[in-house]
Amino acid sequence: MGENIAIGLDIGTTKIVAMVGRKNEYGKVDILGIGRSKSLGVHRGVVNNITQTIQSIQLAVQEAEAASDIKIENVTVGIAGQHIRSLQHSDYITRSNSELVIDEDDIERLINQVHKLVMLPGEEIIHVLPQEFKVDGQAEIKEPIGMYGGRLEANFHVVVGQVSSIRNIGRCVKSAGLNLEGITLEPLASSNAVLSQEEKEAGVALIDIGGGTTDLAIFRDGIIRHTAVIPFGGNVITEDIKEGCSIIEKQAELLKIKFGSAWPGENKDNEIVSIPGLRGREPKEITLKNLSKIIHARVVEIIEQVYVEIKNYGHEEQKKKLIAGIVLTGGGSQLKHLKQLVEYITGMDTRIGFPNEHLAGDSDDEITSPLYATAVGLVMDGLKRQERKKVELEYQASIQEQEISEDSHEEEIEVPKPERRSFLDKLTDKVKDFLDNAE
Repeated sequence: MGENIAIGLDIGTTKIVAMVGRKNEYGKVDILGIGRSKSLGVHRGVVNNITQTIQSIQLAVQEAEAASDIKIENVTVGIAGQHIRSLQHSDYITRSNSELVIDEDDIERLINQVHKLVMLPGEEIIHVLPQEFKVDGQAEIKEPIGMYGGRLEANFHVVVGQVSSIRNIGRCVKSAGLNLEGITLEPLASSNAVLSQEEKEAGVALIDIGGGTTDLAIFRDGIIRHTAVIPFGGNVITEDIKEGCSIIEKQAELLKIKFGSAWPGENKDNEIVSIPGLRGREPKEITLKNLSKIIHARVVEIIEQVYVEIKNYGHEEQKKKLIAGIVLTGGGSQLKHLKQLVEYITGMDTRIGFPNEHLAGDSDDEITSPLYATAVGLVMDGLKRQERKKVELEYQASIQEQEISEDSHEEEIEVPKPERRSFLDKLTDKVKDFLDNAE
């Protein structure tokens, strides 16, 4: 695999997508190839059949390899699923020497302290995201590095997930003959692909409606403030249509996509769809009004649960108001009149999010569909991770060079210091170690 190429693998409940992308000279992402397969072993975002998931991953990867002419080895994978929860937590450290300014190591120490939080059995901390810092009681500090102070404290957004579910994903990827390069929280991946920096500053809620789950990520002042996974998605809508109209799942899915609407008032009473009956039975006649009533009822339920989470974050307080409103993405966001319904329920401005924020201008319309928001975000994440690695390697090399040339008193070369490794990098290493030792 060449320079600057990354592969995102979105293991969803409905579909598995492998997407190959690279950075072009303008810093935008070119999608070189895409493969998708039906996901059979995943339920509500959690793998429940390893063998089937491995097969689906291999199918998607083969298709992407054929489309892009690139051999796929390393992938960045998303995790979501109903086991993900998040909490707010504050912690502090007391510094031994307040004569020195606060540096990376202090922040590292503070973050590591949060990692000692006691979780429920089987849970693991996935992300620890510092929000604001306080130095000696002075609040609302965005970047404490370089300041003096004895006591450093911070509010953290902590995302927690089930260890076994994460390991199962790692297991599937490894057994499909791939190397797990990174793990990312799916709502974070989707938001990178879909949201603009201005929206993240102003305050925005990203709602990613997938097949098995609906993911929520809330940003304000450029920082992620709240994440939640609601264990319902487009598949329950299909289920409801199937039950409500007594038809088979395939027909229900088609009805939803072709004729479905989230707003019952739109359909006239006399609009009817005829569905062929099963072998030798009469065809069924279904009114579009009934169809949209069924859809409406379920969508309202999903949106109301999401809205409860938005309120939990504190959207109703003046200081926490989400000025940019709501952005809907994911396959489920393509339902007709959904935007109007969401605006009606929440009273917040709403738009549909297409993952074209960072894609090259001539990207195919298919790729910029909300369906692929997570996959595009994972590719971007993979590219970013590679850049970080490159900086780290250069940094280490330059340090060694400096040690060699210490004696000859040459000018020291300034090399940018690598960014702090995110917890997901550490989590990826943990999962890798576990898989290597578990064989």
